[in-house]
Amino acid sequence: MEEIKIDATNQTLGRLASKIALYLQDKHKPEYDPHLPGKTKVLVYNLKKVKFTGKKYSQKRYYHHTGYIGHLKERKLSELFEKNPEKLLKMVVAKMLPKNKLRKERLKRLIVKNGE
Repeated sequence: MEEIKIDATNQTLGRLASKIALYLQDKHKPEYDPHLPGKTKVLVYNLKKVKFTGKKYSQKRYYHHTGYIGHLKERKLSELFEKNPEKLLKMVVAKMLPKNKLRKERLKRLIVKNGE
């Protein structure tokens, strides 16, 4: 099983997440097959040093609906990042992966370390 280490220092969140999604699907390998989950582990470190462009950090909002009438919840990017940056990265990467039964298995191979 191959392991790829990515330093998140001074990388934008979206470009970092798209790179991770590419590796988790094994699209960087010549033997890529879309119906296989892949075997590459991705290790991300220094996530606290990721950068946000423009005013996204203070203005971008994420929405989810609880299923009840009028229960549309919203949270700012700054709140999510300060509370749990690992969870935010996994959420962003999950939205970039194909929406099928392989998504959970692929996300298990994403490992986030805060230290060096």
